[in-house]
Amino acid sequence: MRNFSRPGRSPVYAANAAVATSHPLSTLAAIEVLRSGGNAVDAAIAAVAVQGVVDPLMTGIGGDCFALYLPKGADRPIALNGSGRSPAAAQDAWYLERGLTITPTSPHAVTVPGAVAAWSWLVERHGTRPLGELLRPAIGYAEDGYAVQPRVAWDWARNTERVAGDPAAAAAYLIDGKAPAAGTIMRHPALARTLRRIAAEGPKGFYEGPVAEDIVGRLRALGGLHTLDDVATAAPEEVVPVTTRYRGYDVYECPPSGQGLAALMMLNVLSHFDVGALSEADRVHLFAEACKQAYHHRDALFADPVVARVPVEHLLSEAWRASAHGAIDMTRAREPVLWPEIAHKDTVYLCVVDRDGNAISLINSIFQGFGSGILAPESGVLLHNRGFSFRVEPGHPNTIGPRKRPMHTIIPGFLMREGRAVAPFGVMGGHYQAMGHVELLTGLIDRGLDVQEALDAPRSFAFGGGVELEDGFSAGLAEALEARGHRIIPAAGPIGGGQVIWIDHARGVLSAGSDPRKDGSALGY
Repeated sequence: MRNFSRPGRSPVYAANAAVATSHPLSTLAAIEVLRSGGNAVDAAIAAVAVQGVVDPLMTGIGGDCFALYLPKGADRPIALNGSGRSPAAAQDAWYLERGLTITPTSPHAVTVPGAVAAWSWLVERHGTRPLGELLRPAIGYAEDGYAVQPRVAWDWARNTERVAGDPAAAAAYLIDGKAPAAGTIMRHPALARTLRRIAAEGPKGFYEGPVAEDIVGRLRALGGLHTLDDVATAAPEEVVPVTTRYRGYDVYECPPSGQGLAALMMLNVLSHFDVGALSEADRVHLFAEACKQAYHHRDALFADPVVARVPVEHLLSEAWRASAHGAIDMTRAREPVLWPEIAHKDTVYLCVVDRDGNAISLINSIFQGFGSGILAPESGVLLHNRGFSFRVEPGHPNTIGPRKRPMHTIIPGFLMREGRAVAPFGVMGGHYQAMGHVELLTGLIDRGLDVQEALDAPRSFAFGGGVELEDGFSAGLAEALEARGHRIIPAAGPIGGGQVIWIDHARGVLSAGSDPRKDGSALGY
């Protein structure tokens, strides 16, 4: 029981259904769909569509989507890779010949957005309401306006430069060259028109016709290689989730091209330790050492499995687990891993459990804040820069290539036990997400924290040659870690965010939590 005399949040308990998102209007949209009879998929799509309007620097129809969906009674989640591909003409040799690198605001960083196709796939196969109906709340906010929330305003101000360089984006997202303050009413009429077109025509309204022509025309005018055929052929892919067992629970992740496999690798290493009995210094040290090993393999091996072989079985094997465990010295830090990957912390994650027991874990992103900063002017589609994750390095699994998906950081998670759903969960924060899954799950399973306590707990991340520490850890932790050889980096801001809904079958109740690092909330009924 938390101390109610101090600031904080309580878990939300519900007997029927629950929602957790990182924005209050997104949570409200999902609850309204559930209370009107819609299922978990319906609610999730309504929620994420709203968030693409009201939290535009984090997500939107110009980005990508991944999901794990567990229909009631299923023995494992359905995994969906809704990420887009590079243009057919994108050969790494083409970039090398011209001495080009993929910069964050370059048209070459824009892969075909996969979110709309993924939303449509989920609704058509597993929803109960038409996509057009589920888009109505998002259309309303885009047309009539919404109030900017405090965390959104803080992020907006930090990313103003990204849209300032594109005249159309600056006109849509800045006021006299500045970010809107919290409480400002914002409207996006061009985006509303595009959402209406998608509502009327389905995904064809996005991937064909005027919207596709607007996107391709803008990218080609900037030197991009995209064609209308590249956009028209966009489609999500149902994939087989990867899984491992941890303390009797089955943890599910989407397979590569996502980084969820890294979370499973770390959990396998941690299974050799009594994490709940460790001191704070030992726990953070162990997390850092396991993280270095898993992320080193991630950066070297994870890529689009259609064009690159990712050794999933080996990385989840007892042999790799034993090798990684044996390399950990609890008294000394290993050499830091200096990542060549691009840091980013901008994503939205949400989860829903409905009255029938269907559950979905869904994540949507435009990669960095405001993505590429490139706005298709007529359609109002702000384009992500997920292709910035590609390398121009022939022979590397993640080098750019034709119709290829880049290594992805956004990962939904799902927890089961004895064939029953336990929790859809996810943690935002770019590269931190795999480590975030580990910190969240060990908080819940090893440390006995409730869903809100596990989200509230201070976070650490071995990144960029050091260990980032949020505020909230015990005094003396930094010094104890430095004594083991770690370089400590005080976190410049909150590390990620997250949501989780725990399904208590014995009591017939749901427990939902939403990260206080964001504006969002958990609600249930």
